Amino acid sequence: MSDSTNNIPIYCAHDDLADITTLVPNPRNPNRHPDKQIELLAKIIKNQGWRAPITVSTRSGFIVRGHGRLLAAQKLGLAVVPVDRQDYASEAEEWADMIADNRIAELSELDDEAVSMLLAEIGEEFYRELTGFQIQDIDQQADDSMER
Repeated sequence: MSDSTNNIPIYCAHDDLADITTLVPNPRNPNRHPDKQIELLAKIIKNQGWRAPITVSTRSGFIVRGHGRLLAAQKLGLAVVPVDRQDYASEAEEWADMIADNRIAELSELDDEAVSMLLAEIGEEFYRELTGFQIQDIDQQADDSMER
């Protein structure tokens, strides 16, 4: 752990701690963040610390990765956040990174049985708040796995 923001530990590599009011979301970011997602992300950051910084382009000054993390930090009332400043050769390279960051996770597939086993090991109280799964989601996954 290298530092903290409002007693929230930072476990990720970062270049600096940036004043949250100086960060500028990319106005062309195609990813939308519903309130439910931001509430969950804020809980995760508060309980588990910063595991990924907000990436800012040195070329444009815009956020490239971490728009949701910025919204979660705002919800938590944080003054500073960990930032990774990266160089991009062009606007196209920057946009491609921003789009890929959002898209790559969408292309993965969850193994429902493996998720159910991991969640059972974690324990009900923990995963309810910090994994994004609710008890009814787990019960449905277990039922679906048994039907196969």
